Amino acid sequence: MIFPLTGFVIGAILGAFRAKVRGGKPLDMLQWGAAFAILFGVIGLFVLIFIERSYV
Repeated sequence: MIFPLTGFVIGAILGAFRAKVRGGKPLDMLQWGAAFAILFGVIGLFVLIFIERSYV
């Protein structure tokens, strides 16, 4: 399934956008994008595990 990858991409975009709106420099956007990408990727991983385990 593709939930972790989708979460990773959405998190990176959302984090970079949030830093840009707050007036961040490119390195701030990179840091926020990485942090959000990791967070959303982990959430996507747990969603994937939940879905896979529920279809027994």
